[in-house]
Amino acid sequence: MLAQQRQQTILERVRRHGAVRVAELVRDLGVSDMTIRRDLEVLAERGLLEKVHGGATITGPGSTEEPGFAAKTSRQQAEKEAIARRAAQLVRPGTAIALSAGTTTWALAHHLIDVPELTVITNSIPVAEVFHRDQRDDRTVVLTGGVRTPSDALVGPVAVAAISSLHVDTVFLGVHGMSLRAGFTTPNLLEAETDRALVACAARLVVPADHTKWQTVGISTIAELSRADVVITDAGLDEQARLELSERAGELIITGTANRDGESETI
Repeated sequence: MLAQQRQQTILERVRRHGAVRVAELVRDLGVSDMTIRRDLEVLAERGLLEKVHGGATITGPGSTEEPGFAAKTSRQQAEKEAIARRAAQLVRPGTAIALSAGTTTWALAHHLIDVPELTVITNSIPVAEVFHRDQRDDRTVVLTGGVRTPSDALVGPVAVAAISSLHVDTVFLGVHGMSLRAGFTTPNLLEAETDRALVACAARLVVPADHTKWQTVGISTIAELSRADVVITDAGLDEQARLELSERAGELIITGTANRDGESETI
């Protein structure tokens, strides 16, 4: 295994479990203690984890830290693509849907361009651009106004006013984090208010979120976990998290895990 691959494996394990021990990495990866310590040093210098005695822990973002859209697009690309493909299967022709801002909802938009007779409400500039580039006469796209955030969302009173008068069949909600304590969260107070308006206008709430969002907490709660009718995530989510989510959300779908029928696992 190359050093870059090994470091990516270490980083994914830290993100999944919150911490790792040097001894466990030596055993599991079949390399020396010194090699693992060098890998941790490299990752720590890049700000991706924090070295502690005997191992490393995750470097958690602040509750108000909001990465830009371009930065988030490069993260967990394979997982987001799989989640987006599965989420698209929940959209029927002739329905009205809402897509909040986020890179996973942006990936979802690409899978919806061939769905006929859709009405799409969004506060995401990149999502609106996806549909604009591939115009259809039978599709209606409504882009809310508002103040632009680092993640290219339109938020604030103008966005909330536009959304509050609408009713859609399903909202696909991109989130910054999700946890038992805080629910679905965002690091932007105005975006939280706008997202709550999106949730309120929909008959069904679907949250497409990769496994790294688990136990990440933004400053403001959008909705409790129990409010979600469906949560779609990937196989990187650990068993305990799957259990906790499945006990609260209406339905938990795990992509990348095939059942006997070859479909994504539903819990």
